[in-house]
Amino acid sequence: MKFVMFYHSFVSCWNHGNAHFLRGVARELLRLGHRVTIYEPRDGWSRLNALRDGGEEYLRESARLVPGVDLRTYDLATLQLDQALDQADVVVVHEWNDPSLIERLGTRRRNGDRFLLLFHDTHHRAVTAASQIGNFQLGDYDAILAFGEVLQQLYQRLGWGRRAFTWHEAADVALFRPQPHAAKDIDLIWIGNWGDDERDRELQEFLVQPAMETGLRTQVFGVRYPDEVREQLRTAGIEFRGWLCNHRAPDAFARARVTIHVPRRPYVETLPGIPTIRVFEALACGIPLVSAPWNDSEGLFPPESFVTVNNGKAASAALRALVQDEDFAAETASRALAAIHARHTCAHRAQELLRIVRSLGGKRDPARADSGRVTEQMASS
Repeated sequence: MKFVMFYHSFVSCWNHGNAHFLRGVARELLRLGHRVTIYEPRDGWSRLNALRDGGEEYLRESARLVPGVDLRTYDLATLQLDQALDQADVVVVHEWNDPSLIERLGTRRRNGDRFLLLFHDTHHRAVTAASQIGNFQLGDYDAILAFGEVLQQLYQRLGWGRRAFTWHEAADVALFRPQPHAAKDIDLIWIGNWGDDERDRELQEFLVQPAMETGLRTQVFGVRYPDEVREQLRTAGIEFRGWLCNHRAPDAFARARVTIHVPRRPYVETLPGIPTIRVFEALACGIPLVSAPWNDSEGLFPPESFVTVNNGKAASAALRALVQDEDFAAETASRALAAIHARHTCAHRAQELLRIVRSLGGKRDPARADSGRVTEQMASS
């Protein structure tokens, strides 16, 4: 089959974690013998910020990460959909696209184009900025791909789209894997972005204060850190390293003894059960993880795959234990790694996508369905 995917960016991961998952899924679809074409806007916000951050070399590297993918940039005003959709069997449209493009693609489907049209939502806007999603013209889309059951159920309840499926993110294990022989010169690593005031208090409690209290050698990578926060990290003895392009993150994880998960507030308060993609990726690298409060309501991970803490003091204790007790750290990491390889790789998600396509009447695919869960419910009409 030919998959045509419209995403904000494939080459840039600057404050754009969806690129991680897209690359992995594209890789697996190609491995199964499908064709994959990616369309991204030439003036995309993430790409432009990556260039401003000195990332031209990283973008060139990213464009070569998935051999065989047909990567195309476009200007919205001159995008020719006849050409873009030629021979397409499945068209996937990410929610971080221009609303006019989302509507144009729906109109093509309504007017008789025979491809399956899927809308992919990987954000919390459906609950924090519902009018933005609610104003999208999704009635002509064959189905919604939501990255958590609570989000899938929201689409069903509000009648956005015809049908809704749960399609979690996952680790691209072609890139994210353990490096057991790497030298450990970092105790605690955090790879994540500050921005948007969605977890400022939580990062102070579960990252900055524990790092100060424990004296662990700590490195922080990410973007959108205000100057005052950078100064605070420096004062706390935390080394701030700025943007780390995603395909180099496995090397950084390999050098550290432990990492931490600090979810953004909307995922704790209104969208439980949805971890960030960095959780999948860190666990795939075999690094033990400490998590701030987060409800794994879908049972994605078996018990004791990571250490959950309820406050900063408990975080400090857990970090000390994992750094000092190598057996405890190895057991925790091994349990999590097994869960990733059993259920949460991009290979699993590619198979899930193919099953969704078949259930919607798409072309038969000869590949045997792998293990993995797909949740689907009819959206109210």
